[in-house]
Amino acid sequence: MPAPPISSRRDFLGAAGAWGASMMAGLASADSVPLAPPDKQPVDVAIPEKPEKTVGWAIVGLGKLALEEILPAFGRSRLSRVTALVSGHPDKAKKVADVYGVPESGIYNYETYDRLADNPDVDAIYIVLPNSMHAEYTIRGFQAKKHVLCEKPMAANVAECEAMIAAGREAERKLMIAYRLRYEPFNKKVIELCRSEELGPIQSFSASNCQVVEAPNIRLSGELAGGPLGDIGVYCLNAARYCLDAEPIEVSAFAHQPETDPRFREVPAAVSFAMKFPGGVLATCDCSFNASESRRYRVQCQKGFIDLENAFSYEGQILTVASDKRRAQLQIAPVDHFAAEMDHFSECILGGNEPRTPGEEGLKDMKVMAAIETAAKSGRVERVCS
Repeated sequence: MPAPPISSRRDFLGAAGAWGASMMAGLASADSVPLAPPDKQPVDVAIPEKPEKTVGWAIVGLGKLALEEILPAFGRSRLSRVTALVSGHPDKAKKVADVYGVPESGIYNYETYDRLADNPDVDAIYIVLPNSMHAEYTIRGFQAKKHVLCEKPMAANVAECEAMIAAGREAERKLMIAYRLRYEPFNKKVIELCRSEELGPIQSFSASNCQVVEAPNIRLSGELAGGPLGDIGVYCLNAARYCLDAEPIEVSAFAHQPETDPRFREVPAAVSFAMKFPGGVLATCDCSFNASESRRYRVQCQKGFIDLENAFSYEGQILTVASDKRRAQLQIAPVDHFAAEMDHFSECILGGNEPRTPGEEGLKDMKVMAAIETAAKSGRVERVCS
């Protein structure tokens, strides 16, 4: 039954006295509540449970990315464990194997790579090699009957991408391209905001991904399919596609290859490109191997904008959403990008599902990049092949 209404000062004082007595009683009873957990275990701590099954991974290529980002990520992975290493440097491979508990039988070189077929502890292969080697080692990985996660750009050209996809289908194994940003929460939140159109329809997109690259570096080698477009420009391109949820139909581009800088005798120092999407939405992007660090994009909407600073970095993302009336910086808990992407692929392997970024996703980017390269050479607007 609800309490009767308080209609007078006397009623109010009576009610206040009763409320005070109730509070005193509560305080008295609170004295008996323990201030620390009786068993010294906080009640809100979730005890992790061991998964029924995990996926064994072979890391192919022990360069900077593998050593500094991918291998440490296994310590933050739930469904993924490293069980094999492939390297052309036996001494380095032995040291790394000792650190991560990989048995000597799990160490391979590029000549013995195909013997991964005989290792039941390897379910998936992560290709972390120069771009020119992606297709060969992906296809050989499928021939060894393993699932493959391949770094981006997917390959050196469109034909290689198509061959990789065909090899995966023939082997009945999964192919995923390592678009790690599709598995981390800041970029996922941007996608959610774009799809909801809370700020109105998207009007334009702009992105910049720049850094200074010093020689020697495989990114500066034309023979190894290096260059800023495939290495870092692909981030801008892919972000435009997933923010707009559409495919570009036309591109224009400029490339700068300074004759006075020996670093860029085989690849451009910078590439700027524009993409036209259905409905007339334009995306403008620039990437450079000779400019101070910039890794951001902006989605310009009809009623505001979405900014993501450090959008393409391994950490440090800052997400700002602004409308005509207010601006807010969204607080989101970060994750390890590489652990998230590997666990996604492991989950797909265990559950028989298709990955969020399959080979077809890499092929789409490669077709756009082919059009951008042609446009930079021709000086004309080029259509993107479907």
